[in-house]
Amino acid sequence: MKAIVLTGIRQMEMVNVPEPTIKKDDEVLLKIEVVGVCGSDVHYYETGRIGSQIVKYPFVVGHECAATVEAIGGAVTRVKVGDSVVVEPAIACNDCDQCKRGRKNTCRNLKFLGCPGQAEGCLCEYIVMPEYCCFPVDGKKITFEQGVLCEPLAIGVYAVKQACLPKNAAIAILGTGPIGLSCLVSAKAEKIKTCYVTEKIEERAEAAKKNGATWAGNPDKENIIKEILKLEPAGVDVVFECAGQQETIDQAVELLKPGGKLMLVGIPRLERISFMIDKIRRKEIAIINVRRQNECTQTAIDLIAGGKVNVDFMITHRFKLEQAQQAFDMVTGYRDGVIKALIEL
Repeated sequence: MKAIVLTGIRQMEMVNVPEPTIKKDDEVLLKIEVVGVCGSDVHYYETGRIGSQIVKYPFVVGHECAATVEAIGGAVTRVKVGDSVVVEPAIACNDCDQCKRGRKNTCRNLKFLGCPGQAEGCLCEYIVMPEYCCFPVDGKKITFEQGVLCEPLAIGVYAVKQACLPKNAAIAILGTGPIGLSCLVSAKAEKIKTCYVTEKIEERAEAAKKNGATWAGNPDKENIIKEILKLEPAGVDVVFECAGQQETIDQAVELLKPGGKLMLVGIPRLERISFMIDKIRRKEIAIINVRRQNECTQTAIDLIAGGKVNVDFMITHRFKLEQAQQAFDMVTGYRDGVIKALIEL
């Protein structure tokens, strides 16, 4: 089968590799239809690592995908051949203390698609996944493209859930890439009324304003802290930091009211970040790390299928498999107002 592999920093090529086969009764062979290019994929493409997770070349990246069931193991009952499925890329062991506590997202033996040292990615024609990672969808209600967006949307759903938004809360989202926008539409689905967003790419800021943001500002062009606090003198209740930058983390602390919550959703490229301890202590700011999502994939599917959330506006570019490097270069350079680039197989 054809696969796209990383071969070095900012280097990838199409190769032929053996097609995977079902080895366990609970496994499903999937024909990949569409793959999304995620910021974490780009980290591996640009730098060859995220923290301690270092790529050993060649390596297949990619974890956002929708697929068709090609074959099933003897014990599989959740899906059948021909089904359209949304793929949950995290393969939990279901046996460790974290899994038994209902925390599969922090499973001690987690294997994640496209993560070095764990599992090869989905930027290829076929993959094999456990049955419980395959969520069947009605193709008339959810397209394969929307199926891909269920993965980042689930993260937004989970981040909003973890924030436990108070009634009539004012929130801010710093960084409106696909994850920030997923937090926005998830918060809007929870009937949040006031949401301030910051973004350096004009097209993304415009997309946020058209899809529920109360206000949008560019930190390169204006003092976003001053402008937001003009509108919210007491500060905001919750900040979703979705850029993974020291700059936005510092801005979040300034924007939060005493007793507010800082949701760290973005993935920093730095090994260490810092906080102004005087400010977060005096304000008694709660800092909550968001580790992907936990049991929110079906919720994301239901929100899209039920018309309660729109994700289509995030899809800005489409590529063929042989154009994968063009897609990665575009996302890496934030070119042409890209929000979500999809690779169609």
